[in-house]
Amino acid sequence: MAKRDYYEVLGVARDVDEGELKSSYRRLALKYHPDRNEGDAEAEERFKEASEAYAILSDPEKRSRYDRFGFDGVAPGAGGGGMPDFGDLGNFTDLFGDLFGDLFGGRAGGGRGRGQRGADLRYNLEIALDDVLEGTEAPIEIPKTLPCTTCGGSGAKPGTHPETCAHCRGQGQVIASQGFFRVSRPCDVCGGAGEIIRERCSGCRGLGRIEGSNHLNVKVPPGVDDGTRLRISGEGEAGIAGGPPGDLYVVVSVEQHPLFEREGQDVHCGVPISFSTAALGGEVEVPTLDGKVTMRIPEGTQSGKVMRMRGKGLPSLRSRNRGDQQVHIFVEVPNKLNRRQRELLEQFAEEMGDDVGPATRGFLDKLRELFD
Repeated sequence: MAKRDYYEVLGVARDVDEGELKSSYRRLALKYHPDRNEGDAEAEERFKEASEAYAILSDPEKRSRYDRFGFDGVAPGAGGGGMPDFGDLGNFTDLFGDLFGDLFGGRAGGGRGRGQRGADLRYNLEIALDDVLEGTEAPIEIPKTLPCTTCGGSGAKPGTHPETCAHCRGQGQVIASQGFFRVSRPCDVCGGAGEIIRERCSGCRGLGRIEGSNHLNVKVPPGVDDGTRLRISGEGEAGIAGGPPGDLYVVVSVEQHPLFEREGQDVHCGVPISFSTAALGGEVEVPTLDGKVTMRIPEGTQSGKVMRMRGKGLPSLRSRNRGDQQVHIFVEVPNKLNRRQRELLEQFAEEMGDDVGPATRGFLDKLRELFD
């Protein structure tokens, strides 16, 4: 059979990227693998053809030579080509692991199936902004699988023990020669477990774990941010057949506060003041995460002024040094005036005349620049 172009073999364009190249080869390898086409010589030939093409095109140097000189550029005398040399195919390792996992239901060379680690779990925890200041300890309940109390997680009936599989000698894998290479596949006798349970535990039906829940207290450190992940080792799902448990990841979300907005370590809040306080100055009470404090308002304070209170913000996870609180001042205009108040304001306006403040003068100057 005439040798076909490598790109044609894999069904890809000449400018194909690495991800698409790998995906195409994987699809063909799964389709034509000898274990799925036992006795089919044509399928075995297609598998070898696709493997050879991928061996060349997945290697940047060999692919460059092939693009320039064709098959002559990757012939054995040119430093490459021919059937894959499995002693020199580092980029094949991960691909074959994925491929054989799909073919046989497990990873190639993955070792024993029993004693597997349990799955990780995620829990979403909502805390108040005040809890970010000092940290908190939150009680939570996690629905999860737990080691079977009847068999202790072995899956075997109490008083008995799993037996080592004689066929694979406890490895859970057997080596099968197929064509030009050898493949590790799960043991047919024990199903890849490496052990055989003659009498299964009635409490868990041989699984070694049961459904349940766990109560624990999560310590949230000061300074956590929205989206912070806290890892609690060993609090995930129970392992299979006595394997280690997974981990629990607590994802923290911080509730919105009615008065404060957070910006990193700083907090912002708006404080209304009266017209008279803005004009004459005075003292106002300002809320902080530590409680109320008195702030001095200088006379002539304009609406929108931001005043900083040092050290009244939040700590960070790396340091207990706190950020600042930014106080946004806005002047509150009364929406109802009695007769006396109106008379006084009218008198005030008359006394002011054309006297304007620096903000108004600056605004008027800009208007003149634009329109004069």
